[in-house]
Amino acid sequence: MKEYDVIVIGSGSGMSIVSGVLNHGLKVALVDKGPLGGTCLNVGCIPSKMLIYPADRIVEIQEAKKLGITAEIKDIDFKSIMERMKGVVDEGVSHMREGLKHVPNLDYYETEGHFVEDYTLEVNGEKIKGDKIFIVSGARPLIPPIKGIEEVDYLTNETVLELKERPESMIIIGGGYIACEFGHFFAAMGTKVTILQRNVRLVKNEEPEISELLKKEMSKRMEIHTNIEVVEAKKTEKGITIVGRDKTTGEQKEFTAEKILIASGRKSNADLLKVENTGVETDKRGYIIVNEYFETNKKNIWACGDAIGKYMFKHTANEEADLMWSNAIHGEHSGHGEKVPMDYWATPHAVFSYPQIAAVGLTEEEAKKEYDILVGMAEYSSVAKGEAMVEETSFAKAIIEKNTWRILGFHIIGPYAPMLIQEVINAMASDGTLMPIARAQHIHPALPELILRTFSRLREPE
Repeated sequence: MKEYDVIVIGSGSGMSIVSGVLNHGLKVALVDKGPLGGTCLNVGCIPSKMLIYPADRIVEIQEAKKLGITAEIKDIDFKSIMERMKGVVDEGVSHMREGLKHVPNLDYYETEGHFVEDYTLEVNGEKIKGDKIFIVSGARPLIPPIKGIEEVDYLTNETVLELKERPESMIIIGGGYIACEFGHFFAAMGTKVTILQRNVRLVKNEEPEISELLKKEMSKRMEIHTNIEVVEAKKTEKGITIVGRDKTTGEQKEFTAEKILIASGRKSNADLLKVENTGVETDKRGYIIVNEYFETNKKNIWACGDAIGKYMFKHTANEEADLMWSNAIHGEHSGHGEKVPMDYWATPHAVFSYPQIAAVGLTEEEAKKEYDILVGMAEYSSVAKGEAMVEETSFAKAIIEKNTWRILGFHIIGPYAPMLIQEVINAMASDGTLMPIARAQHIHPALPELILRTFSRLREPE
C-alpha cells in the first residue's frame, strides 16, 4: 500500500491544494476520475459561457429594433458553436494533463476512488493512504424521482454539451440558474424551449422583482410555466412527453418535446467516495459536514467546494480551497495554531441569462429580519448611458443598514450586471459601507453611474 503525506480528491479547485502541497516539498496523490479540471472547466462555467456569449449577440441583434436598427440573422451555425466550445475545453484539459506529467512527488490516479477504511482509499484495485486528506470532489446533477424518468433519454448540464445537432424543441425541468442559462442559449439558437419550474418563482432565491422581470423578459422567447410539479415522463410518437401537475389547482398538463434537460439541482459526490468508511459525517442531503475551518469530524480530513454544499460557485470554491490549505498548514506548523474562518459575507453570484443577473449579500426580506434598513432602487434608464441603451426595464436594488451605511445587499438585473456589481463587492469586502463608492468619481456618461444612482435613492422600505 502506497502512503502519502497528502491525498487530494478532485482536480478542480483541489489543484490549488496540490500546488500548496508540492511547494512544501510533500508527497501528494491526486485522485479524480476526470476529466481534469473539474466541473468548471469541463461541464460548468467555461463551456456554458462559451455557448452563452454567441446567444447574447443573437438576442441583441433581435432586439436592435428598439435602437432604430433593422438587422437580420441569416444563419446560426450550431455545430460550429458547439465545436468551438469543445475545442477550448479540450485545450484546457490537455494543458493540465501535460503539466502533470512532469511534476515530481505527485501521483495522479485517474479513476473513481472510494474510502475502504480510515484515511485509506481504493483506486484502480490498490489501496493508498494519506496522513492528510482534502476532499474537493464536487457535485453532480440531481435527478428527481419522476415516474418513468429512467425510461427516457434525458440530458443534464453535462451531457447537453455533447449535442452536435440543434434540437427542434426542448423541455427544461427546473427554474434555477442552469435552467435559465441553457433556456436562453437554446432559445437563441432557434429551439422551441419550455421551462417547467416547481417553485412559484423563477430563480427563486433572487429578489422577487428580479424573478418577475426575468420571467417576463424570457417569456418573450420561450414558454415558462411556474408552480408545476413534474410527475411523469414517457416516450411518445412525437418525442418525450412530460406530465406536470399545477401545485395550486391540481390540474395536470402535458408537454412534448424532442429533448428534455433536467436542471433541478445538484448532489454531492460524497456518496460515491463512501466517506462513511473513514468516519466522515454528512448531512441529510449527503453534503459533507465541516466547521468554519473546513475541518470534518475526522482529524486531518478537510472538505470544501460543492461537496459541502454551502455556496456552489467556482470563485467561492477557489477561496475556500486556499483558506482550507492555509488553515491546515498553520494549525500544525505556525507555532501558534492560528486558523481563519471563511467569511462568506461578500460572496457574489451571477446568472448569465438574458437579461443577466448579479447579486451579493442579503435580500430585502432577509435583511429586514436582523437590521433596520434603507432600500434604494434605480432603473438603468435613470442614468445617461442606460437611456442611450434604451434599457427601460432593467434596474438595480441596494439594501443598507440605516444607521451605519453598511451595505447589506445589492442586486442587479440587466446588461453587464456581473461586471457592474464588482464595485459593490469590493466595497463590502473592504470597509463594508457605501462611502468608498460615494466618494469616488464615476465616469460620465458610463453605466457604473447606476450604482451611485441606486444608493442616492435610499428610502424606508414599505
